[in-house]
Amino acid sequence: MSNMPEKNPDLWAAALAWFAVHQPQIYAGGTAAIVAVFRVIYGGGSGRKMVLEAVICGLIGSSLIPLLEYFTLPANLATFAGCMVGFVGVEKLRDYSDRFMSRKVEG
Repeated sequence: MSNMPEKNPDLWAAALAWFAVHQPQIYAGGTAAIVAVFRVIYGGGSGRKMVLEAVICGLIGSSLIPLLEYFTLPANLATFAGCMVGFVGVEKLRDYSDRFMSRKVEG
C-alpha cells in the first residue's frame, strides 16, 4: 500500500471525474454561498449570520439540480438559480415556502 495516496494518478482521475459529473451542483451551491456572503456584508450583518446564510444558501442552491431536471430545464441554469437563492436569502425563501404551504393546506 502506498504511503502517499495523493501521488496515485487514479485518485486524481477519480476526483476530476467526480467533479466533472457534479459540476452544476458545485457551481450552484458555490454561487449561492458567495452571493449570500456579499449580501450579508453589504447589509451590515454579523460574521455568524454571514457564515450561516452562506451554508444554508449553498445547500439550497446545490439541491436545485433535481428540481430543474423535474421541470426539464437545463442543468446549466443551476448557476443562475443558485445566484438568485443567495440574493434572495434564507428569510425570504422561508417566507415564500410558508406562504406556498399554507395555500396548499388551506386549499
